[in-house]
Amino acid sequence: MRAMQGLYLVTDRDLCGGRPLQDVVRAAVAGGAAWVQLREKNLSTRAFVEEAAAVKALLAPHKVPLIINDRLDVALAVGADGVHVGQDDMPYPLARAVLGKKMIIGLSVETWEDVEAAEKWDVDYLGVSPVFATPTKTDTKGSWGLEGITRIRSFSRHPLVAIGGLNATNTGAAVRAGADGIAVVSAICAAPDPFAAARELCRIIGENRQR
Repeated sequence: MRAMQGLYLVTDRDLCGGRPLQDVVRAAVAGGAAWVQLREKNLSTRAFVEEAAAVKALLAPHKVPLIINDRLDVALAVGADGVHVGQDDMPYPLARAVLGKKMIIGLSVETWEDVEAAEKWDVDYLGVSPVFATPTKTDTKGSWGLEGITRIRSFSRHPLVAIGGLNATNTGAAVRAGADGIAVVSAICAAPDPFAAARELCRIIGENRQR
């Protein structure tokens, strides 16, 4: 598995401004996105599977992993590279038992208790969620801030993917605080030019990563 670092796109079709979701994903990957998480809360299972299969085919030539948000059944159906689960989704130990050891599983952490619990598990990465308040994540227990990233980094053995309110103005600070990966939703999906937005975020990540 490639190292969990760099730019991580989380999709939101409602933010794409009427553009086909696959076009936005394609542009983001061309701009340097290293990971793509397909998040669909309102599609039927059939439509989700069809879309996931199409996105997987789009990503395959670029060797970009496809992560499915929440839906283990969809991930298994299309042979995705992994899933991302939150604190209200299937518990991590059960998800690992279902998916096996080879599939990537990311876990959102919203409280310090979540971080401590995850330390005993073989999680592939922690989603530090949210770093800043954001309209795309309204069901969380508060924001971590940059200090939260640093605190988790000093404690956890897992790679950290920061998400929530991140964009070109604060991505560098999140990387310097200890984030291995930067996950964005609106910063790419709602951007007038997703390719340029992804390329700029990748530049910022690279310039601020500790060598």
